[in-house]
Amino acid sequence: MAANFALDGRLALVTGSSRGLGAAIATGLAGAGARVILHGRDPAALVEQQALTGAIDSVRFDVTDEAAVLAGFAAIAERHGALDILVNNAGIIPRKPLLETTDADWQQVIDINLTSCFRLSREAARMMVPRKFGRIIIVSSVMGQVARPTIPGYITAKAGLYGMTRALAIELAPDNITVNALAPGFFPTDATEALHANESFNQYIAGRAPMARWGRPEELAGPTVFLASDAASFVTGHILMVDGGLTAAM
Repeated sequence: MAANFALDGRLALVTGSSRGLGAAIATGLAGAGARVILHGRDPAALVEQQALTGAIDSVRFDVTDEAAVLAGFAAIAERHGALDILVNNAGIIPRKPLLETTDADWQQVIDINLTSCFRLSREAARMMVPRKFGRIIIVSSVMGQVARPTIPGYITAKAGLYGMTRALAIELAPDNITVNALAPGFFPTDATEALHANESFNQYIAGRAPMARWGRPEELAGPTVFLASDAASFVTGHILMVDGGLTAAM
């Protein structure tokens, strides 16, 4: 029997999907048949991306605000029903040397990149457990396994998502809910624009990664569709590296 990658009719929320990797993921899910809801802070960008991605709707709420998240999920349930798929993608990556990083800087990154994923996963699970089905996908990073200077909070949060993925996977498996993480390598986005524009850094990545290039945003869509589909029904608690071999090489 052929593997089933179709997502026909399944309702998916992709956070941080008004641009960048989130938009590429949303496009891939919609292309596989999912009913995709976008999420972001910029109304104009959401309108534009809804047309480009084929999404059916968009929502705006602060992922660090519990009341706003609860209201956002209630609105989704009222308009479209219960979620089948959640992709936790929203995040930030401020760069500042350790000695200049304040407690407030640290807390902001942890709240957005780590705590929000817990909060959204919990609320999605409330929809999924009664129906005995769900797919939760967390966008972590290769920086959960390796490190670079000036992003201590980001690295700590992304490493924490590895543990969260496994913890939630174990707890939700009896309810037929899988929880997996993607660990992207270097992709050109707004957050990495300065690095991508730096020729010496580009040469470094070309020399460090076996595939000798940056990833293309659409190359994250396929792995996401796989983890969201019935083809991955027995895959849970897994961290899928999407990095062109970067973390496999010395």
